[in-house]
Amino acid sequence: MATTTGEARADTAQPASLQLPGIVLGVGMGGFLDGILLHQLLRWHHMLSSTNEDRIGVKYYNPRTVPGLEMNTLWDGIFHTVCWLAVLLGLAILYSRVTHNRLLVWKSRVLWGWMFVGWGLFNLVEGVLDHHVLGIHHVYTGDGQVWWDIGFLVLGALLVTGGYLLQRSGRPLDPDATAERYEGRPT
Repeated sequence: MATTTGEARADTAQPASLQLPGIVLGVGMGGFLDGILLHQLLRWHHMLSSTNEDRIGVKYYNPRTVPGLEMNTLWDGIFHTVCWLAVLLGLAILYSRVTHNRLLVWKSRVLWGWMFVGWGLFNLVEGVLDHHVLGIHHVYTGDGQVWWDIGFLVLGALLVTGGYLLQRSGRPLDPDATAERYEGRPT
């Protein structure tokens, strides 16, 4: 049966999408970056560091006291566990979809673009939910905290936009194709 250029053959399998594993990996990696940089290194916020001003009635755990820091560290650990599970899930999905040329996939603009989208989505959801709706913590508590929280959301929107554009600039990747097919061409 002949097909025209615009028709897809029914017996031709489409390459597995990198969208879902990329987004899930981006959520996990974005969460890790947030937790490591903002929670641990800069100590700007922990998961429950603003519960004295929250909107849901969670007991206040002052992170400048030992008991408060212990409770905040526990919740930071739970947060990091969720990030770790997201990374494992993203890797499992990616591994199940990519059977050949795995190095080529890691070099792919498509995968990295979707990972940036995932990171941006993490920032947007976490920023809106934890900083604005629940009010359990802020990026940087104190004078101008609303601007730090808005900046976090703007960064998230830029990551989603930039990641989407990056993945669109890449070539759709068939993980089962031979590496020679892609040599010298951006993926």
